[in-house]
Amino acid sequence: MVYLADPVPAAEVLGEVPEGVEPRRVLRFASHCVSDCVNRRGGDCTLVERVLSRPAAQEDGPVPRCHLRARCQWWKQTGVAACARCPAVSTRHHAGDELADLVADPATTQEQLDEWIALAG
Repeated sequence: MVYLADPVPAAEVLGEVPEGVEPRRVLRFASHCVSDCVNRRGGDCTLVERVLSRPAAQEDGPVPRCHLRARCQWWKQTGVAACARCPAVSTRHHAGDELADLVADPATTQEQLDEWIALAG
């Protein structure tokens, strides 16, 4: 994944995606949080709590520059921990990835995630 210095509207880049390639395979889309999101609990995002249960791709090292950080709910809520996992977040569904399904499901509890991870060893 490569971070852009400035945001680029999707409409400006979708035409550059080769025909037959699903845009979410090569592009990462970001948006602001909305108040009626199923992952919202008061002022917090429960999705980032579940995402933090997964191991980070890279725990150490510098936090990449990110133009979203100033408005990022995950950054406000958890700081650098979310940044270490952000590159691995995907909007594409990968069939058979049970852990990703659990993390994405707003009904999943932290206890369920901990149990799954412990059993997966």
